[in-house]
Amino acid sequence: MKSLRGEELQEARFDARGLAGDRAYALCDESENHAGRVLTVRRRVEMLHWRAAYGSPGKGYPEKGSPGDGSRGNDGDAPRPTLTGPDGVTWDWDAPGLVDALAESLGTPLSLRAADGQQDRGPTVLVTFEASLATLGDELGRPVDLLRFRPNLHLETDAPAFDEEAWAPGTTVTAGETELTVTGDHSGPCIRCVVPSWDPEGRERWPELQKWLIGEHENKFGVIMRVTRAGTVRLGDRATATPGPADPHR
Repeated sequence: MKSLRGEELQEARFDARGLAGDRAYALCDESENHAGRVLTVRRRVEMLHWRAAYGSPGKGYPEKGSPGDGSRGNDGDAPRPTLTGPDGVTWDWDAPGLVDALAESLGTPLSLRAADGQQDRGPTVLVTFEASLATLGDELGRPVDLLRFRPNLHLETDAPAFDEEAWAPGTTVTAGETELTVTGDHSGPCIRCVVPSWDPEGRERWPELQKWLIGEHENKFGVIMRVTRAGTVRLGDRATATPGPADPHR
């Protein structure tokens, strides 16, 4: 669910939607000056106090074309998320009182929206790398929680830390059955917003993290890719990266 904390998956489907089910649900701000606009954590950091998950633990959204895959606009048997509030109370998506509870928690009137394809950068996948995460922690002198960066896929490879900062169009990653490629609009090294400076639950800000990324890494962390071969990725699957053409400006 867009801008809420998510769930850790043991397997996931990647297809034309990107990570299937990613931000297929959202909250819309219904205040006077923002009516109908999707509400994001950049406007309401309290959204990180809430967590959303699908009903099948560890498996996420189903394969496109299978029963309940959401390909009919989230109707019928499509999975619906459950939301857990800061008080630990869990709500079904269609539970009476959910909208009021969210509105009170977030301080704005709102409505619920269900629609595939609400990613800011289109149907893309955000990939991060363990070597870069560990090295970033070394640079800052303290561990950095991966969840600050909200990736769709986190990989442990033998590539050097921050190698992805220079990935050119055409670079591919194969993971499990899936191929991802740096291609199309909004792809390539990910320029970060202010959100990673907040801890994953939105309680405390660490501004030095964003300042460091801006000063030392051109505000990049992770890489945005598109699915060029659909399939399922499971925890422990082999992953490989193949560089695209060299960037003549580097």
